[in-house]
Amino acid sequence: MINKYSRMNEVQSPIIPVVAEMIKNSPGTISLGQGVVHYQPPQEAVDILAKFLSEPKNNLYQAVTGIPELITDLTDKLAKFNQIEINDYNCIVVTAGSNMGFMNAILAITSPGDEIILNTPYYFNHEMAVTMAGCHPILVETDKNYQLIPEKIAQAITDKTRAVVTISPNNPTGVVYSETTLKQVNQICKDRGIYHISDEAYEYFTYDGIKHISPSAFPDSSEHTISLFSLSKAYGFASWRIGYMVIPQHLLNAVKKVQDTILICPPVVSQYAALGALQAKDNYLQDNIQTIAETRKIVINALNQLQDLCTITPANGAFYFFLKVHTQMDSLELVKTLIQEHKIAVIPGTTFGIENGCYLRVAYGALQQQTAKQGIERLVKGIKSIIE
Repeated sequence: MINKYSRMNEVQSPIIPVVAEMIKNSPGTISLGQGVVHYQPPQEAVDILAKFLSEPKNNLYQAVTGIPELITDLTDKLAKFNQIEINDYNCIVVTAGSNMGFMNAILAITSPGDEIILNTPYYFNHEMAVTMAGCHPILVETDKNYQLIPEKIAQAITDKTRAVVTISPNNPTGVVYSETTLKQVNQICKDRGIYHISDEAYEYFTYDGIKHISPSAFPDSSEHTISLFSLSKAYGFASWRIGYMVIPQHLLNAVKKVQDTILICPPVVSQYAALGALQAKDNYLQDNIQTIAETRKIVINALNQLQDLCTITPANGAFYFFLKVHTQMDSLELVKTLIQEHKIAVIPGTTFGIENGCYLRVAYGALQQQTAKQGIERLVKGIKSIIE
């Protein structure tokens, strides 16, 4: 008889398809669930595809780490926007999205049984990847505003710890970590001989004058810092699957082994599109992110009506709010009720590692302003109706 047990039995099921099925069964539902943007890639990303198609060699496998032209442009972007210098101690690897970059990193630096520190609430795909690799996610709580607590991170490190993961701007909370705190965590990792994995998929999405900080820009950080980036969010590239990582040079051989086995090379057609996207005029990002910033204000104003029923933590990044609902109701049951009775979908906090209390992630980037306004009004009305 076939043994049906596998390591995948230990991995949580991704929540997005579960909620999508509920939405499908409740026509007319507005989704404040999935973390994508509402706008399209820049025209430059489309126009450059003619160049891709004109070169027959582009239909063949290309370099496992990415085409040289894209790596050159990413080197320039990293220097200008992130203040990250590519030097003799680090390098760029183009990936099929930031999630793949994370899996590359985990497989490159761990052996089964090792530990990876995740700060809660975590991004669910990070926890899933760590578990798939046969490693143990060690959960460290953040403070009441979802900010990192460096002392608790340091206390959680053991001889099996291989990395600390930070996400800023954060998914699912939308908070942005300060330069001081990120430097503390980065220094802890250096001192303890482990890696700092910094997920920066939402690097462009900061508001109210808050500046994005990249730990790979800190002095003497190149040999222990792994930074993950994505074009999925800022450039409307979600299905194009292009991201990139900045890794210590000494990890390149291990990462190439992983990437060559899983992917061989990142999709060359999408790499060309990325080349085009990086040539987009500055106002492409500025205008689209400004539109999301305006939607954010609409969401904040609506959520303020729930202050007696929810704890609403300020968030200056990404396009999320993480609500603590003052109820004993299970978060998934609340999500089901909101979809079935109020035609509004959000994501339950349990999928982000929060087991105590009822939490909801509200995502507002995927909708045009009028639809987002209608959706957040449904959410407010629904929570009032269910909880009051």
